[in-house]
Amino acid sequence: MRITKVEGLLMSCPFEDPIQLPFYGGLRTVLKRDAMLIRVSTDAGITGFAPGPAHVRAAREIEVTIGPFLEGRDPARWQEFGFRANLETQKTYHAVEVAVIDVAAKAERATMSELLGGRRRERIKCYGSAGMYMPAEGYAAEAQAVQELGFPAYKLRPAAGPEGDLRITSAIRNATGPDFGIMLDCHAWWRMGDRSYSQGTIKQLCRDLAPLNPYWVEEPLPPEDHAAYKALRKDRSVTVASGEHEPDESSFVDLIESGCVDFVQMDVCCQGGFAMGQRVFAATERQGIRFAFHSWGTLLEVIAAAQLGVCWDESVVEWLEYPLHSNHGKPGMYPFPVADEILADPLRLESGYLIMPDKPGIGVEIDESVVDRSPFIPGPWSIFHIDSPRETLAVDGDHSVPWVDVEGIPL
Repeated sequence: MRITKVEGLLMSCPFEDPIQLPFYGGLRTVLKRDAMLIRVSTDAGITGFAPGPAHVRAAREIEVTIGPFLEGRDPARWQEFGFRANLETQKTYHAVEVAVIDVAAKAERATMSELLGGRRRERIKCYGSAGMYMPAEGYAAEAQAVQELGFPAYKLRPAAGPEGDLRITSAIRNATGPDFGIMLDCHAWWRMGDRSYSQGTIKQLCRDLAPLNPYWVEEPLPPEDHAAYKALRKDRSVTVASGEHEPDESSFVDLIESGCVDFVQMDVCCQGGFAMGQRVFAATERQGIRFAFHSWGTLLEVIAAAQLGVCWDESVVEWLEYPLHSNHGKPGMYPFPVADEILADPLRLESGYLIMPDKPGIGVEIDESVVDRSPFIPGPWSIFHIDSPRETLAVDGDHSVPWVDVEGIPL
């Protein structure tokens, strides 16, 4: 069996009316959501799939560099290929590698997990991820709805100022009771221009949040400032999580071994691949802390991460992020039909756990017609208007990418 074609298929779900979300330091405008489906074809008629980085650069890397490298190779020998490129292209390659592993597993009539070390369990715990820039009562109602779906925890993105963030968390706790997990994704705290929270403000806010017992506070500080994370964690007021913006493996090692976090987070599909993910898990275990997947794209990304996660005990790899979108009237942050429709059948959830499928490969059937139904629209998907200093920033990909000056991206 040989690989005959490698494709990075970009898709977009535009909003007829852009969604405008005010926050403490400005206004966020969401124009669309993008996704990438990676497809690897073979001369044996077996096709492999994977989620990919949803931006044009990755699609070009697949077309120009990665595809030609893989064509003609036997997918069963994926561990021997030895692809080498610059860091960002290497990350894209490892996303494509997931689709190659899918082919290899299907050819052996094995689950992907079996090729990744073997399953230790048949389920993985999920938290519902939604909550973006709204009044306290909106967060509380959404958290209740997520709780009613059976998820044991809810992740939100607070950006209402220190007093507002405290008020939001209190409203959620009152609505959901004492035992429900509240995960605060605080990446906006250091991205508000002149209104960004100082380290002192963050330290005090975490102390004020402590009586509300948040499950964790995620990325409350600039991710590259490991010293600040170490100091915050040493304060022991809250549980600290970070990792989705670490640029490379050595940075992950420092985050883990320097005592910066209680939970390590990584998007294994787009931040370095499965082999690197295994090494990050091992480092996490040695440090006596825990891992939680970052998976904020489609449900294909969720199941791909789960195939790796169940090869480890829950005491090490504890959580899988389950992004919730308001498709078909469900609770969630906004509609993103591709996220659900990329799978021919829904994933199976029971009491907040994803039940692993036993089909060969990645374990799910892909509805490839979603590509034709969702033509790609170039340009950023999310724009941030910062109040002070006045600037406009944009994001043109979903996974661990910096915001950039809007002049650098075509609109």
